[in-house]
Amino acid sequence: MTSMSSSARPLLNRRLAEFGTTIFAEMSALAVRTGAINLGQGFPDTEGPEEIREAAVRALRDGRGNQYPPGPGVPELRAAVADHQRRRYGLSYDPDTEVLVTAGATEAIAAALLALLEPGDEVVALEPYYDSYAACIAMAGGTRVPVTLRPHEGAFRLDLDELRDAVTDRTRLLLLNTPHNPTGTVLTREELAAVAELAVERDLLVVTDEVYEHLVFDAAEHIPPASFPGMRERTVTIGSAGKTFSFTGWKVGWVTAAPALVTAVRSAKQYLTYVASGPFQYAVAEALALPESYFDAYRQDMRAKRDLLAAGLARAGFGVYRPAGTYFVTTDIRPLGESDGFAFCRSLPERAGVVAVPNAVFYDHREEGAPFVRFAFCKRPEVLEEAVRRLKTLAG
Repeated sequence: MTSMSSSARPLLNRRLAEFGTTIFAEMSALAVRTGAINLGQGFPDTEGPEEIREAAVRALRDGRGNQYPPGPGVPELRAAVADHQRRRYGLSYDPDTEVLVTAGATEAIAAALLALLEPGDEVVALEPYYDSYAACIAMAGGTRVPVTLRPHEGAFRLDLDELRDAVTDRTRLLLLNTPHNPTGTVLTREELAAVAELAVERDLLVVTDEVYEHLVFDAAEHIPPASFPGMRERTVTIGSAGKTFSFTGWKVGWVTAAPALVTAVRSAKQYLTYVASGPFQYAVAEALALPESYFDAYRQDMRAKRDLLAAGLARAGFGVYRPAGTYFVTTDIRPLGESDGFAFCRSLPERAGVVAVPNAVFYDHREEGAPFVRFAFCKRPEVLEEAVRRLKTLAG
């Protein structure tokens, strides 16, 4: 067999050449190797509701979803998603033509971008952003145009003038994430109204990642961009069961949008996984119908964990940006005399027995994110307490 010469064409196509192993895989492997507490990757260390797990078992035993489910998703889940959007936000969607079930939100993002972008189209996204955004834009042949959220009065805020200036004649789509990972920012009604006005004025498509919609704290309020005037017909809204019900391994997500947009996204999605998570779809349909008390208790539990970790990080000497949503805390390492988030996170397991993620991986402009580090608080209180105890050593 002839080996490839050094002048041979690279195996990885140029669109993906800048993307290697995700930071989550690297840091999780580091946690395993060192025995450190993993506050890097955002997955819970507790199980979701027992009755929903039993619903999945029941579906398996009853033979529901063990074979290919319908391409758009099982009717029960599509109806439950539509009811959830109507009940919570007053948004009316037809379960048959305006709801699509996906293999988690990540596939929904990929399918939407692959379906809606032509090579050379510009996508304006809020930086820092979840790492799959950049890869999916690249796979679709688009050009990403970051608009950076910057610290202001204890939170990361959107500069609306910078957003408007980023839109050009080549802009096809705005990619939004609220509540925002990794900063914990929740876009306000006023900010979203301005975004909607811009989208309508410039006739832009909007894809919104709202997987943390049920994790908003204090006075913050999650408002779907699709609910603003002129936005329903141009917005692809993405949701997911993983973050809300602590079943991240089930990979059940969904899209709600006008029929033409759902048809477009489905055209790409059917050639990715085609279908997935059959029995789990039935269980998630039941989960979305849980009483409001479940969502309230879940939010209160996460808020208490946020407060526990945020206070401990502050005592350890970090600058702490208290999140209004999600289950991540972004910190500034400069008060600790550090400035390189990558070096800090790679040494932290040995220094303190804790794993975090450098925010710079979520930036095109790496220097903007260099001093920021993200910790996940979706862990049991005793795990967070032990992490806080270990991190206290950084304060000297």
